[in-house]
Amino acid sequence: MLKKICLVTASTASLLSATPVFGAHPLITDDTGTQGKGKIQIELNSEFAWNRTDADGMELKENAGETALALSYGLTETIDIVTGIPFGWYTLEENGTTLGDESGIGDMSVEIKWRVYENEENGLSFAVKPGMSIPTGNERKGFGSGELSPGLTLIATHEGDFGSLHANVGYSRNNYKNEDDDAASRNDLWHASFAAELNVTDNLRSVANIGIETNEDITSDTHPLFLIGGLICSISEDLDLDIGLKCGLNEAETDTALLAGMAARF
Repeated sequence: MLKKICLVTASTASLLSATPVFGAHPLITDDTGTQGKGKIQIELNSEFAWNRTDADGMELKENAGETALALSYGLTETIDIVTGIPFGWYTLEENGTTLGDESGIGDMSVEIKWRVYENEENGLSFAVKPGMSIPTGNERKGFGSGELSPGLTLIATHEGDFGSLHANVGYSRNNYKNEDDDAASRNDLWHASFAAELNVTDNLRSVANIGIETNEDITSDTHPLFLIGGLICSISEDLDLDIGLKCGLNEAETDTALLAGMAARF
């Protein structure tokens, strides 16, 4: 039981572990943009999450975080290959007693983003993003599943004079090496989300993101629902800094998480 609690804690706090590389941080919803042939983007993103649960006289506190490195490379003008690997940590306390305190590398992700349609006149574009989670983390400590896990995301973007809108629908098949983890977890996971970006100035964008995804815990029918608000500041044409706050809208989602990151293009 303790092991399973730790696994759930780690996966809840994880940014990229066993999940795809997402869109412009701090957004989780991806956009259809690609880097361009031969161009590179490097991202370094961090999340610091806090969660507290009170039930039957038991207080459970979770403090977790992750720093993730992601690399995007433009194979063509419309196709990118994207890789990401996270380093995560968490502590779990029950009524002041530490039940778990772990850190480690999570599962690596490899994806291909292909912008399949673009209409410059109306600003509408569509992309598909198949991917795979590779078991580079230690599943016994809660930093991975121990198995290859495929996924696919469908992406739509509309760009306008004042900003842009993005919508995602995604599916992933989570496979688990440990039989107990497999029995206690859902394997088929869905994600749906919507994001908006508003151009405040030439160098500053305000962003908002709302979404829902399947609860991995097979014993719960409440699926995590989140809301994100934040800012993206373009220091230069090739360097962005961002900050955001993620809030859980129901008990299945982590209460609060602080998001911060940077993206550099070459």
